[in-house]
Formats: sequence, structure tokens, C-alpha cells
Amino acid sequence: MQHPAELSPLGKSSAYVATYSPEQLFLIPRAPKWAELGLTAESLPYGGVDIWNCYELSWLLPSGKPVVAIGEFSIPADSPNIIESKSFKLYLNSLNQSVFESCGVLVDVMTRDLSAAAGKPVGVRLRTLEEVAEEGVAAPGGHCVDDLDVSIQHYDSPRPDLLSSDPARQVEECVYSHLLKSNCPVTGQPDWGTVVIEYRGAALDHASLLAYLVSFRQHADFHEQCVERIFLDLQRVLRPERLSVHARYVRRGGLDINPYRSTHPVSPDNRRLVRQ
Repeated sequence: MQHPAELSPLGKSSAYVATYSPEQLFLIPRAPKWAELGLTAESLPYGGVDIWNCYELSWLLPSGKPVVAIGEFSIPADSPNIIESKSFKLYLNSLNQSVFESCGVLVDVMTRDLSAAAGKPVGVRLRTLEEVAEEGVAAPGGHCVDDLDVSIQHYDSPRPDLLSSDPARQVEECVYSHLLKSNCPVTGQPDWGTVVIEYRGAALDHASLLAYLVSFRQHADFHEQCVERIFLDLQRVLRPERLSVHARYVRRGGLDINPYRSTHPVSPDNRRLVRQ
């Protein structure tokens, strides 16, 4: 079955347009993947946001002088559409030789274009390099499970049957792993990420979690859909009072994608991790 992204610029040679071109944006409806997971737009068991960071953003002032900045884009997790990443890059590249009177004008333009594409309001924030540098590099909170001595046998597709918990022991904890990897469903290129899980519920067996996360290693899916699958699988096993899953992915083409999914409102920390 053809993946919707196969109709996009992803994995194809593309002409790079250097003047403002919002028509570069290619939309991928979320509904088919939601249906695959047994969800609908009306029955999502989580809220959240996809935070995209752009490190290759530039435009021209009326004087002709270039400006560079780092862009932060917040796309609601329940928006009807995902914006395909290469098309996003082509759109951003189209700003390179385009004149905008001010940073505020550019923010308004991008907010309009990206909100129309996603189907819900998208947050846009531009920051100077100095501002981002001052934030430094963050580290995940909680306990890392990567040093556990675990025998791994499954790599080809997610294996929720590997997950186990102890319902007799209720805990509140945060655990994380740097070993999340999956592949782009169109190009086959690897996507590397750190996944962080915070929950209150039946105690999760950490070794089983690590084996489960590694089972994504050859799985083909987009960042957002991997995080949603992890959230749903953990929800079924833990039956938690609270659950939050987010992943910080390594950038490709100047963009990183960081999906957050949670049973409760969250205020994402968008400081980059060491691999970002």
C-alpha cells in the first residue's frame, strides 16, 4: 500500500526555490494512522504538541541584509494534518531570498501558512542565536534504562507484548532511553531519538521497557506516530492515573521534531539534548 508521503517531495530530487513559496508545504492527514491505532479525532486519549526546531532559517531585510534566526514551531497533536518534513524544509528555504519588513511580519506570515496547512493554529517563535546559546544543552530528568543488561531479540516492529508491570506496586517515576530508533517510511533513513516517559501507575519493568523500545529499531513510521504508539502501548499495560511520553529526535536537514503526548496538560521543555 502506498504511503501518503510517497506523493510528497520526500526522497525525490527537488528544485530549491529561494523566494517565498507557501505552496511547497505538503500535508499528510493524521486520520489514517489514527485509524490504524484504533483512534479517531474525537477519541484521542492524549493531548500534546509537536515541536519543530529549525536551525537553518534566514531572510532578507528591506536593506537587502540577511538575517539568521532559530525557529520554533508548535503544531497541536490533534491537528488534522502533519506537515511533511522535506516540504517544510523547502518552504523554509523559500524565505532565503525573500524580503520581510521585520521579524514580526515574518512570524505573522509563517503562522498563517503553517496553521492553514496543519488545520489548527500553529505557534511560531523566532529566537536569536544568542538566546538559544544561553539556554545551553539539557539532560532528561529521571532514570536512564540504557545500562540494563538485557538480551535483545526483536528489532523489526514494535512488540508491546514485551512490556510488563507490577500492578501490586504503584509508583510515580520518570524513565528515559537514548536507544529509540526507527526508519523513515519512505526513504528508509534512520531517525534517532531520546524518549522520556513519566507516569503514575503500576510499576513498569524497566528491562521490558528497554526491550520494547529497541523493537522499534527497524520499524518504519514517522516520529509523531512512533510516540503515539508508545503512549498507547504503555497506557494499556500500566493503566496509569497519569502518563506523558515525549521524544527528542536528532535533526535532519536543519529540522528536529519533538512530539509530546500526555493525559494531562504539559509545558514542554524545548531545550535541546546533547545529540540535537
